[in-house]
This record gives sequence, structure tokens and C-alpha cells, in this order.
Amino acid sequence: MQPSVQNGLEAWLAAAGFPECEPLPLPGDVSPRRYTRLVGPDGGSAILAIYPPEIRGTCTRFLRTTALLEPAGVPVPRVLASSCDEGWMLVEDLGPETLAEWGRDRPWSELQPYFERAVELADRIGRIPVESVEGLNPRLGGELLRKELAQTWDLFLQPRGLTTPGLGAVLDALCANLDAETPISCHRDFMVRNLMPVSDGLVVLDHQDLRLGPPAYDLASLLNDTLFPPREMEEALFARASFDRLSYHRAAAQRTLKAIGTYASFALRGADRHLPLVPRTLGRCLAHLAQVPESAPLVSDLADVWAPVLKAWEA
Repeated sequence: MQPSVQNGLEAWLAAAGFPECEPLPLPGDVSPRRYTRLVGPDGGSAILAIYPPEIRGTCTRFLRTTALLEPAGVPVPRVLASSCDEGWMLVEDLGPETLAEWGRDRPWSELQPYFERAVELADRIGRIPVESVEGLNPRLGGELLRKELAQTWDLFLQPRGLTTPGLGAVLDALCANLDAETPISCHRDFMVRNLMPVSDGLVVLDHQDLRLGPPAYDLASLLNDTLFPPREMEEALFARASFDRLSYHRAAAQRTLKAIGTYASFALRGADRHLPLVPRTLGRCLAHLAQVPESAPLVSDLADVWAPVLKAWEA
């Protein structure tokens, strides 16, 4: 950071109540956005987000989506100060562990209330009027859904010989059917890695990508990423949401396959910490594809072709 920019940042932080604070950089994936925990002399802390010029619009979107989510009863990090022209934002520090990290080794009986709360929050997000969300970000429709799966195809499936005849057409039909559903407001990455457990429930992180998408998409993200609820708990949570079952399976199949492409992309750029999730995520994808009419006939062949990856999960 140039000295003049550093001096400007320090002056801005001092005005926000954080002079002479200790910076503790936080790990991230591959986004150019950077987070730092600031600890003041009095022990108080906050999170500094720095947005470089190429993604400075993300800062503005975060403020806009905050203004939509808070009145909807969705807890999000409090913005303590912001200067999107400079690419700086200061938000409250909610602690060191997301629900994914906090819940990794805990029994499902302890995690269930948090998942139930998350389903409630997803429902609140889905009820935000579509006219308030439309235009914030591109709709999660057929074009974007196909683009996401193309990344998985190019970076993971095809290089490893994990495709079968007809799979491309099946995935295209899957995306077309999701595109045909009446869209609602969705977080877009509503997963345990973006949920923070706090004393009175959960706080939703990384909400700047709020957009219109398939009705069951956020639920599919929640139940099929990082922490995978057992079947009976998944069924109970699904019943709370009251979505069409076929819509849920389609959204979950697309989301899990999309996630694998994201993990592969991160790994190519030097961030491989999500690769251990691939076998379980692929297994979840196969289970959901088995429940979808357009993909069910291919599941037996896919199970054979994907067997080497799936066995890594069983091991």
C-alpha cells in the first residue's frame, strides 16, 4: 500500500474509533478483497475489509444489501464505517469461527437448532420483494447456472474422465427447468461458511451477491455444503421450508456440482483447502440427480464413472 494511501487509511480508522490498533490479517480464498481484524488498545475489535479498485462496486452492493436484509429481520454484520470510494469498510467483529468451523466436530443434536434457525433466515430472505432485489446482481437463471456447471466440466469432470454420454444435455435440461421456476430473492451462497453463530442465533455473512434465483436454491446450498446433515435431519429441515421436492433436488444437484468447480478453480489458484469436500459433495450430487427425471437414467453410469472419487469419501 502506498504511504499516502496508508496514511489516509490510518486517519480514517482513527476517525472511526480505531487509532493505533493491532492489525491481524485473516485468511481468505482467492478474492482480491482482504480482511484484517483490528484490535484496539482497549481490547475492542472490528473487521476491516479492503476492496481494490477492480471490485470496489462490491462495497457499495454490501451497503445496499445490508439495507434490504436488516428490515427483513435477517441479522447481518453491523457496518461501523465505510468509504466505498476508497474501498474501505469497517464491520463488527463477530468472532473467529463460522458455523462450518464451530460445528465441525459437534454432534448433530447440537447443530440442529442452528440449522433450523438458518432455514428461518432463508425464508425471510426469500420474502424480500423481488422488485427490491432485481437489478442488484444478474439473476441466477439458466445462463448463469450453465456457466457455473461449465466451469466444473472444464476444470474437474472432463480432465478426470468423469463424464458420460448424454451428461451435458442432461445438465442443460436441469438448468432449463430451474430457469423456468418463478424466481425469488436468494442469498446466492447461503452455506454454513457464511453463517456466524452468536449468542442469540446466527448472523449472515457475504450477502453482497443477493439476487433473484430458484426458490429452493438457498435451502439447497445450506443442506449440501461443508456440514452435511444426516438424511432424517435433512428431511425435517426440508419439511420446515415447504418447497417442491423436485425443485429442491434440481437446485441441490446444480449447486453441489457447481461447488466442485469452485473448489477446483480455487485449487488451481493455490487455495486447495476445500478439496477434501469434493468426494462427499459429489456423492450428494449423485443422490440428488437420482431424484430428478431428466438425470435419473444416467445415475447408474455416473456412479460407475465417479466411483474412484466417491471411494475417497468412503475411505
